[in-house]
Amino acid sequence: MSEPFSVRVTVRGYETDVQGHLNQAVYLNYAEHARWALLQAAGVSQTGLVRTGVGPVVLETTIRYLRELLAGDEVDVTCAFEWSGGKTFTVRQEIRRTDGTLAAQLSGVGGLLDLKERKLVADPAKVFEELSTDPALFGL
Repeated sequence: MSEPFSVRVTVRGYETDVQGHLNQAVYLNYAEHARWALLQAAGVSQTGLVRTGVGPVVLETTIRYLRELLAGDEVDVTCAFEWSGGKTFTVRQEIRRTDGTLAAQLSGVGGLLDLKERKLVADPAKVFEELSTDPALFGL
């Protein structure tokens, strides 16, 4: 299996809490940033999704905080899609310092919402594959 998609982020001072740690909500922002960076790298744009009449939705997110992150730390945020064959998919993500220290693990369940019907599309993998110039980034 190939390495998961990854994007580098530097922790900014204004993202930290009173203890100097990265604020817990910012981990979600980093994960979201990595997911959209993967879509962009795969050739899937927001306008392309809207034009197709679908939009990604997050149905569930679990975060395990393992090590603190401080202002100035550089981290790599990974993103790997797992397909169930149904209406939903799982996105597994890690946030690691550049020295390899695992700071957080995220797991999310997502889907593609039909923007007109307001229901999940039956086969999101097929939609991503059709829209993508590089389906391998989605594990397809």
